[in-house]
Amino acid sequence: MKYINRGNIATKEGFGKGLLKAGTSNDQIIALGADITASVGINYFADKFPSRFLSLGIAEQNCIGVAAGLGLSGKIPVFSTYGVFAALRTTDQIRISLCYNNVHAIIGGAHAGISVGPDGATHQALEDLAIMRSLPNMTVLSPCDATQTEQALIAAVEKLNSPVYLRFGRAPVPDFIPDEFNFTPGKAQTLIEGNDLTLAATGHMVWEAIQSANMLKQKGINARVLNIHTIKPIDKDAIIKAAKETGKIVTLEEHQTHGGFGSAVAEIVSQHAPCPVKMIGINNCFGESGEPEELMLKYGLKAEVFTEAIVKFYIDKVTP
Repeated sequence: MKYINRGNIATKEGFGKGLLKAGTSNDQIIALGADITASVGINYFADKFPSRFLSLGIAEQNCIGVAAGLGLSGKIPVFSTYGVFAALRTTDQIRISLCYNNVHAIIGGAHAGISVGPDGATHQALEDLAIMRSLPNMTVLSPCDATQTEQALIAAVEKLNSPVYLRFGRAPVPDFIPDEFNFTPGKAQTLIEGNDLTLAATGHMVWEAIQSANMLKQKGINARVLNIHTIKPIDKDAIIKAAKETGKIVTLEEHQTHGGFGSAVAEIVSQHAPCPVKMIGINNCFGESGEPEELMLKYGLKAEVFTEAIVKFYIDKVTP
């Protein structure tokens, strides 16, 4: 299948529209904000359902406590703020108040990744996947575009019954997932078939994986592309199948390679189908201020930058 960019849309728009759609059909949803609404997409819900929206100020830890109380009372709380605050500042409260009690609450980790741009290192969530996937009872979703983010939010409300961390970004990115693609938590999507090696990607890096696969095709390398939109529970079967059938896996994430998506894939491969794994992501450093595209290029997260390294990995007989 050929994937076409329908236009660049921020994944936060998908989060906001998904929340509005879910809230229209389910009056048990309560949205919580931390002094921000439009910048994370909650404004659509807040404008239509002001009586079901609470702005609790810049008090993210308190927001999690309120979410836990609402969830234990039978409501479905949806809280969102920047990922660095939603996942890192609130880790203690998420661990004890939400995960220990297994509360059905949805946390929107907005402005995630290096592509948040000019806000700089303090606001670029590059460790959130590692932290959230380590917590018992937590489901971690990382959709690839605005359409899939909308689908993920609705699935988090309708198909899950536990804490959910849903990661999304601020910068407009290609919107390309066909509407007919069903979002099933825990099930990876094979976007391109191939048996030479596998490009396993998550979040914004899925589009870059598709572009890289097209470049590799021109070099006679048929790459399989997996969109792994659920980091936990991860699709073990798809990863094991890819390892056995293609022999090498490249992971792509807009996140630290330590403990993140690549580590999750490597854990599965090492236990069930050992093969070389190359991890492409942020390599043990903080980001910096700059335009999203500039930063993605500088940190090696664009297809035109990392594809040659993949070619070398493919032809190299030595495990990296």
